[in-house]
Amino acid sequence: MAKITLVDDDENIVTSVSLALESHGHAVKAYFDGAAGLASLESEPPDLAILDVKMPRMDGMEVLRRLRRTSDLPVIILTSKDDEIDEILGFNLGADDYIHKPFSQRLLIERVKAVLRRSGIEGEDSPPGTAAAAAEASARAIKRGKLTLDPARHDCLWDGKPVKLTVTEFLLLQALAQRPGFVKSRDNLMDAAYDDQVYVDDRTIDSHIKRMRKKFREVDPEFDAIETLYGVGYRYRET
Repeated sequence: MAKITLVDDDENIVTSVSLALESHGHAVKAYFDGAAGLASLESEPPDLAILDVKMPRMDGMEVLRRLRRTSDLPVIILTSKDDEIDEILGFNLGADDYIHKPFSQRLLIERVKAVLRRSGIEGEDSPPGTAAAAAEASARAIKRGKLTLDPARHDCLWDGKPVKLTVTEFLLLQALAQRPGFVKSRDNLMDAAYDDQVYVDDRTIDSHIKRMRKKFREVDPEFDAIETLYGVGYRYRET
């Protein structure tokens, strides 16, 4: 179904996670340190990467930081349950989801399925035609002032200049840009970007929006199309 690269220095986790993913039809490549994992991700990009935070030679956050220089492939990070700072840093660097250790195989599989669905890869339990119908429904390009979004190609342009967005960032911006001027609460944005089986908190949405704004301001320092309404949510202001 999908090509998945797993990077974790814990041999037991690598073995159990690989078996779980392979039992659901995925092809898994496993690496035990960040440097080797990054080399593979850059030379043979998979459909999804799963990165542990604490690893020898190069930790998962550094792998993610370097990966995001050139790639927007979906990334799930594995983090210790007590290390909240890892979640915040991971989302700020462009992670699409995180899983707390220890985790159940069932939770892992559901999170993987959710991220793959959001990136346009059909899940194994999807009814025939579901993915195709959803893709067709959302495939129309959106033009809002200087912004052009092409869901079919996952392309984002601002005033003709490309802006590289992760899957989650793209879905959030698409939800905002579809109805300029209308406020989207954080719950609305969660529904737009995440599977209904996946819970994320307000801080997660805020981190994605913050990173998205930073990317746009790299091509246009005056970018202000995403407005914050404190205590309410966000809206897209067509310029």
